[in-house]
Amino acid sequence: MSTIHIKFNIEYYTRWGQQVCICGSIPELGNRDENKAIELSTTDGHNWGAEITIRKTKTIEYYYFIREAGTTTRREWGKWRLLKTGGKKMFSIKDHWKDKPFHQYLYSSVFIESVFAHKKNNTVSAYKNGNILLHVLCPYAEKNMQPVISGESEGLGNWDLTKALPLTYVGNGEWEIVLNAEKVKPPTAYKFVIVDVSTRKAIRWEDGDNRLLIFQGEQKDNFMQVEMAIPFRYASYAWKGCGVAIPVFSLRSNESYGIGDLNDLKKMVDWATTTGQHIVQLLPINDTTGSKTWRDSYPYSAISVFALHPIYLGLKDFPLKDSKKQAAYLSEAKKLNDLKDVDYEKALHLKLKYCRDLFDQEAENILPSAAYRTFCKENESWLFPYCCYCYLRDKNNTTHFEDWGEFARYDKAQLKRMLRKDKTAKQETSFYSFMQYLLHCQLSKVKEYAHKKGVALKGDIPIGVHRNSVDVWANPELFNLDAQMGAPPDAFSVFGQNWGFPTYNWPVMEKENYAWWKRRFQKMANYFDAYRIDHILGFFRIWEIPIDAIQGLLGQFNPALPYTSDELVAAGLLFDEERMVKPFIHENFLPVLFGSYTKEVVRLYLESIEKERYRLKPFCDTQVKIKNLFKDKTDVKNNRIRKGLMELCTEVLFVKDRMDQNKFHPRITAQFTYSYRYLDDAVKHAFNRIYDDFFYNKHNEFWREQAMKKLPPLISATSMMACGEDLGMVPQ
Repeated sequence: MSTIHIKFNIEYYTRWGQQVCICGSIPELGNRDENKAIELSTTDGHNWGAEITIRKTKTIEYYYFIREAGTTTRREWGKWRLLKTGGKKMFSIKDHWKDKPFHQYLYSSVFIESVFAHKKNNTVSAYKNGNILLHVLCPYAEKNMQPVISGESEGLGNWDLTKALPLTYVGNGEWEIVLNAEKVKPPTAYKFVIVDVSTRKAIRWEDGDNRLLIFQGEQKDNFMQVEMAIPFRYASYAWKGCGVAIPVFSLRSNESYGIGDLNDLKKMVDWATTTGQHIVQLLPINDTTGSKTWRDSYPYSAISVFALHPIYLGLKDFPLKDSKKQAAYLSEAKKLNDLKDVDYEKALHLKLKYCRDLFDQEAENILPSAAYRTFCKENESWLFPYCCYCYLRDKNNTTHFEDWGEFARYDKAQLKRMLRKDKTAKQETSFYSFMQYLLHCQLSKVKEYAHKKGVALKGDIPIGVHRNSVDVWANPELFNLDAQMGAPPDAFSVFGQNWGFPTYNWPVMEKENYAWWKRRFQKMANYFDAYRIDHILGFFRIWEIPIDAIQGLLGQFNPALPYTSDELVAAGLLFDEERMVKPFIHENFLPVLFGSYTKEVVRLYLESIEKERYRLKPFCDTQVKIKNLFKDKTDVKNNRIRKGLMELCTEVLFVKDRMDQNKFHPRITAQFTYSYRYLDDAVKHAFNRIYDDFFYNKHNEFWREQAMKKLPPLISATSMMACGEDLGMVPQ
C-alpha cells in the first residue's frame, strides 16, 4: 500500500493552557470534525509540529485552530489550505498562521471573480522537476499584473526582473511556484514582486527585509518542502474604484417589453466598462407579485427572498415560433416603451401573458432536461413552497394565506398530494418553476458577462419580508407575527416609520444556526459579488411596533434591556403605571387637538376617569381601530378627529415590553408629549436621566453583542463583499 508522510510545522505564540490543533479532510486529521482533530506538540510554546502517515491521496484540505479548556477559541481566517500531493511521498510543511487580513475585501468575489480575476491554473505538473513549493497570499495583483519571485541566485534571476520566475495563480488570491533546489542554490535571499505582465516592470516590491530561502530536505524525487500561506507584504495598499447604483426597471431600452430587464442590464455593464467603472449596484430584484397591480412595484416588499421577479425576464432571448403572436407582442411592447414612465401593471401582464405562450411552446423540451431538473433539485427548499404559493395566491385571488382554507398552514406532504391529484395545480406550479429557471439562467449569464468585462454586480438585501410572503407562510416560527418592523422618529419622520413587515424571531433562528439567512445569502451569491444590507442596524436591534399601532411612536427596540418598576424607582423616578403607561388625556389640551369638535369628541370617543382626565373608549383605544373607524371618512372634520385620536394613543411615557408586560421601555421622543409637559420638574429630570441612559448608553455593548452573534456567520456563508447602510438613530 502506497503511503505519504507529512510533517507539519507552524509558529504560533500561545499562552498557558492553549493548544494548537489541525483539522482536515482526511481521517488522520479528523475528517473535518474538530473533536477528532490532532494536537500539535511544542517544546517552547511557539514552534508547533506534528507528523502523520496517510494513504495515497491527491489532495488534502486543512486548517489550524486553537483549543483552550476543551473549547475552540480561535480559528484561522479564510478558506482551508489545499495541499496537492502530485505523486510526492514525503512533505515537510512550514505553515504561516492565517489571520484576518487588513485588506480582507480583496478576497471577496468582487475582486477574485471580477475586478482582479485571473485564469486559474495548477502547479502539480511542475512537481516532477521540483522539490520546493512556495504558496503565496497575494490578492493585490490586478488583471494586468502578476507576482514573480526575484532573488540573488542565478536560478532566481540575480535580482533582474526580466529573469524573475512567475508565480502561478491557483485561485482565491493565492499563487504558487515550484522550484528546484539545485537550480536556485539555497540558502539565497529573495523577494516577491508584483510586475506588469506585458513590460515586466515592477509595480510593487513587497515590504520588509529580503526573505531567505533555505532547503532542509533531501534531493529526492519523492520529497517536497512546502511553505504555505506566505503573506505578500503590502501594508499601504489602497484600491480605489467607482460604480453606479441603478434599478433594473429603469434600464428600459428599445428591446424591452415596457420595463428594464436582465438583457438591458448587460447594456449597463457595457456602459460601466466604457466609463471605467467596476461595480453596478441594483435595487432588490426578488418577486414582489401579490395583487398583480401597481401596489406590487415596491421592490423592498418581496413575497419571496429567493425567487426572482418575472417582470425582469429578458424576452428577446426567448422568441415565439408563432410569427403573428411574436409581432403582436412586439407591437404592444413598443407602445409601452414609448411611454414616458413605466406602466408597471401593463408591463407585468404583457410579460406574464408572453411567458404563458412561451411555456406552452417550450415546456416539453425544458421540463425533462437535465439542467432544469438539477435546478429544481438544488433549489427545492424554496422553489417548491414558492410555486405552490403562487398557484394558491392566483386561485384564491389573495396573498392572505389564512384565507386559503385547508392550505392556510404550510404542509409539504399535503401540497404534494394536491399536485398529484390536481392537474391544474401541477401545470401552474410547473409554469412558475419554469419562469424561475429561465430567470436563473439569464441572470447567471449576465453575471458571467459582467465578470468578463471586469464589472462586479452588487445586490440589495432588504431587512424585512412581506407579512403575507411565502417565507412567512412556510416558516412562521421564524417571525414575530404579533409585531411590525419600522424605524423610530427622526427629523424627516416625526411619527417614525411603520413598514408593516413582521420582525424576526432571532432566538429560534439562532437555534437553527441562522440557516434561513445563510440560504438567503448563498442564493444571492449565485448572481452577485457584493450586497448592501438595507438598515443593517436591524441586526443589532430592530424597532418593533405593536400590531395594533399605525405610527412608529409606540415602538420599542428588540432586543433590549427594559426596566422593571423597581428599577425605575431605584433610578429616582416616582413611577406610576396608571399615569405613565396608559394614555394621559387631560381636558386642557383637547381643544388644541380637536378645536371646535372637542365636545363632540369627548361625548363620542372618550370616557371620564377622574376630574379633568379621560380615557379612550374601547372601540377606539388603538390606532388600528381608529384607522378602521375613519376608513371612508376623509372630510376636514373627520381628518382632524382621526389625527387627534391617533395622537391621544401616543400620550404615554413608557410602553410595555412585548415579551414581559412587567417591564417598560421609555417612549421614544416622549418629551414632546403633553404627558411629559404635565410632569413637575423633579419628575421630568428623573425621566430625562433614565431616557438618555436607555437610548444612548445602556445598550451599546449589548447591541454590539447581538450583531456579533448574527453577522459573522452570515457574512462568512459566502464570498460576497458585505456592505451595510443605515440612517437615523445610529448607536455609538
